[in-house]
Order: sequence, then C-alpha cells, then structure tokens
Amino acid sequence: MRMSEDEAFATFAMLRWPDTEGEAVCPHCGHDKCYLIKTRRRFKCAACRKQFSITSGTIFHSAKLELRDYLAVIALFVNAVKGISALQVSRDVDISYKAAFVLLHKLREAIDGTRSDITLSGEVEIDGAYYGGHVRPSNGGREGRKPSKKRRKKCVLTLVQRGGATVTKVIPSENTDDVLDIARKHIAQDSVVFADEHGAYDVLHARYEVYRINHRWSYSDGIACTNQAESFHARMRRAEIGQYHRISNRYLSQYASEIAYRSDRKRVDNGTVFSEVTEMALATPASRTWIGYWQKRAV
Repeated sequence: MRMSEDEAFATFAMLRWPDTEGEAVCPHCGHDKCYLIKTRRRFKCAACRKQFSITSGTIFHSAKLELRDYLAVIALFVNAVKGISALQVSRDVDISYKAAFVLLHKLREAIDGTRSDITLSGEVEIDGAYYGGHVRPSNGGREGRKPSKKRRKKCVLTLVQRGGATVTKVIPSENTDDVLDIARKHIAQDSVVFADEHGAYDVLHARYEVYRINHRWSYSDGIACTNQAESFHARMRRAEIGQYHRISNRYLSQYASEIAYRSDRKRVDNGTVFSEVTEMALATPASRTWIGYWQKRAV
C-alpha cells in the first residue's frame, strides 16, 4: 500500500524535529510554539509570526514534488548496495530524470557535509585510486594518431580504520604534501598506518608507526596489507562502471563520500540508514550548488 501524503508529512515532521516529537520549531527564531495552517500545509510561528513549510531551510527547500516521492527516492537510495542511477530512480518513482538527478546529488551533498571532521585511530589503512574525467580514445587504430596522454582523472585518497569509519579526500594525485596534510587532520598520532610502497607515503614514517606492503609480491605479508582500503576502491569502481558510467570531477568528492557512507553502514539495517539519511538531508541547509541547476547557474 502506497504511503499517503499525510503519513509522509508526519514522517518528515518526526525526523526533522525529533526532540519535540514532531512538533514544529521555527527555523527563523527557534520558538517551539507554532501552529499548522492546514489548507496550505504551512506553519506559522506564534512568536515572530513568520510562515514556513516543513522543508524550509533544508536541502529540500522550495520542494516541488510530493513528500512521499522524496521518501521513496531516499528509500531507493539507501537500498542500493553500489549506488543507483538517476534514470532508474526516475522510472521507479515516476518523476522526471532532471528531478531525480538533482535530488540524488542533494542527498550526496548532505552526506558529504557530515564527513569532514571524522578522526580515525588504531589501525588505519591508506590507499589512492583515480576516478572521473574522460580521455576520448583515438579513432584510427595503429595507423591513426597516438592517444592523448593528458591525465584528466583525479585521485581519491582513502583512509579506512579497521573496524571503523572511512574517510575520502579528492586530490590531484598521490603526493607527499596532500597525504601528510590529510593524515594530520584525520589520523590520530598514536595510530598504526598501513600503506603500499608508493613514495607519497614515505613522509608518514616521521609521524606514525607505518607498515608497508609491496603489491608486486603479495596482497598481505601477514603483518601489512591495505585490503580494506582496496575493497572500498573496488566498490567505488563497480559503482562508477555499473551505475554512474562516468563521474564528473566536479562532483567526485560527493560520490566518494556516498560510497564511503555506504561502506561504513553496510551491516546496518535499511530502516536505520533511511532515518539517518533523511535526518542528514533535513539538517542540511538549502543547496547553493543545485539552485538553478539546469540553467548551468547557481543563484
């Protein structure tokens, strides 16, 4: 049975204002005495007298779809193990491709905004892989021009705490300066770090206890390995190839954060993840990137 719009409204209210058990709190002055204008589905604050909707000031600001459609999209989003395409969402929910495309990016933006201050400790693996961009192959075979060697992809540096969280950062390439800056911010100093033999990770020896693995010889030597970090990259590569097909460098950070969140919550039930993603979206301010999106502008 399909959820009614009244049920969707109640669900949104409960997830947006859990501290007051779904009773509206004014986003303008913070007053908790608000009443509902039933004919318009809008609230009016008894203190500042301003009106607001249930999506005002959130990532769903200026919502045009029905609330139950937003909840349906979130349910599809969290249920997909390796991501879901906008075209698939548009077919399943019966909304336009443009609406699905923007809504999925808004959810990624909400997730990305909650992952900037994660600190890892204990045993931490670090590894990088390249995504995004596109170099068109030459058309001419052996007799044609040589393929362009210009690299347009960017590196997603991944830090994984064993049994813990995942942190992703987009950098131009694996290099000493970025690796050290990211490690200082996200890895506690008394941690043990595992990395491969790439020269960018040499700088970590001065700050952490570091074990290295030479992948030319083995995946693990019994002490050092980066298998969990590489498992993340395998999931993201499958998402890129099987779902998104091509990831824009402009939004690579958001895609990486989405896959990192999925990886961290892979053993958590869907109901909990659904509530978490909805609460993150409702706690995220209105997007500046995705206003006026189809006109290629930001307002």
